[in-house]
Amino acid sequence: MTEATLCFPLRGTDGVTPEEVLLIEKRRGLGEGWYNGPGGKLEAEETPRECAIRETREEVGLEVDPAALEKAAELTFRLDGDVHTVCHVYRADRFEGEPVTTPEARPEWFSVEEIPYDQMWEDDRLWLPGVLSGRTVVGEFAFEGGPPLDEADFVDHDLEWDVPITDGSTTRSRG
Repeated sequence: MTEATLCFPLRGTDGVTPEEVLLIEKRRGLGEGWYNGPGGKLEAEETPRECAIRETREEVGLEVDPAALEKAAELTFRLDGDVHTVCHVYRADRFEGEPVTTPEARPEWFSVEEIPYDQMWEDDRLWLPGVLSGRTVVGEFAFEGGPPLDEADFVDHDLEWDVPITDGSTTRSRG
């Protein structure tokens, strides 16, 4: 099982709904060629919060204000019945720097009204609009026919909205 993070930098917020979200076009690895938020796998002894900040810095050059990092979702992805990835999703409306292209990612600001869901994971359209509007969600998504996960078929999901989510609310197992 992999433990990972996603971070969605937001700008133009009015306190509730942002005008734009920073997405990356993955340039290599899982989901290559698709859009998503900056993120990646947790390193040994790293918390999900630390990972989200580090991955955003490494992938697009933004320094996220730790106080502005808000946990928005806990997503579990199953592949052929087994847990494949547990993903901690954050949003942040304060950061320093301008996004830059790296070997990992090509960043691009999108209006929240014009997110390219047809170039993203199929499940993103089910949970990302709620996360961008300030809601929290705990979800589980089932894929079959892998590996790899990005070539498997999305077959089912379960979402629980507006659940209190904190950094310590998941049971994490590390080997």
